[in-house]
Amino acid sequence: MEASRENSIEAHGLVREFKKGPRAVDGIDLRVDPGEIYGFLGPNGAGKSTTVHMLTTLLPPTAGTATVAGYDVVTEGPKVRKAIGAALQEAALDPFLTGREHLRLQTTMHGITGEERRERSDELLTRVGLTEAADRKVKGYSGGMKRRLDLALALVHRPRILFLDEPTTGLDVQSRTALWVEVGRLAKEEGVTVFLTTQYLEEADVLADRVGIIDHGRIVAEGTPEKLKAEIACSTVEAVPADPDQRGAVVSVLERFGEQTTGYGPGSIAVQLTSPNGNLAEIVRALDAGGVVLSQLQIHEPTLDDVFLAKTGRHLEGSGGDEEEDVEQELEPARA
Repeated sequence: MEASRENSIEAHGLVREFKKGPRAVDGIDLRVDPGEIYGFLGPNGAGKSTTVHMLTTLLPPTAGTATVAGYDVVTEGPKVRKAIGAALQEAALDPFLTGREHLRLQTTMHGITGEERRERSDELLTRVGLTEAADRKVKGYSGGMKRRLDLALALVHRPRILFLDEPTTGLDVQSRTALWVEVGRLAKEEGVTVFLTTQYLEEADVLADRVGIIDHGRIVAEGTPEKLKAEIACSTVEAVPADPDQRGAVVSVLERFGEQTTGYGPGSIAVQLTSPNGNLAEIVRALDAGGVVLSQLQIHEPTLDDVFLAKTGRHLEGSGGDEEEDVEQELEPARA
């Protein structure tokens, strides 16, 4: 196995088709480099979790190939599983065991015993903020606490590659931010490759070195968050006239700088600038010259949702679907 592939993920023409329904994953190609945080962004039902289940050997591909840590996910499943850690959407936790007992069991399964087991368990409990709850039974944990324990369990054996399937679902802002810090530290300081699925635009923007946007089983855009936003959308200027009768005058001025688009609030007029370097000062001067008095003027930077909208014709938030039900019904291990 080449050294450059030890921490990488590759997929070529990857397909997963279920018996009752369309292709959940429809021929995707992707590569995640060693030490990279790759954000896999899309709504429920887009194919995110199905992709993760194939890459972690929980589902065999219908077609195509994939290697994780240089090993084929179908023919070398045990080697893949030894190299990776995974915190999936449904945490496999025993409600009658404590958090510390879960870590004791997990470390033992990975051959970590004695003083090293205690030290590793204490270290991970501290990392995920569960030190005070370590000796409580999991049945009394909140959803967010269970997600954090699941992450600790995934890190027990110091994996080279970490799969996180919507890891911050159910977490409060403080816990979510703490998890972001830990994931960033793992990649930067320990060289862990992270494959992160998420529906949160901010999460992908903050964490990911590169983003892949998936919709209806296909990757519709890929690149750094900054590159994607720069390619797809310019900034939007929003203005609210102090006098509603001046609405026409505001529209007339703003349309000189861009194309009118949907406003962000009641009574607002918005234009998407034709240039990525739109000059707000010039817009203000033009409005002033037209005798327009504003109650509000804002500039909105492009977001990943703008990218998704441009690629699919709809917004990311609020999309329906339930991919996970299909996965659960037909979950089967890949051949090892």
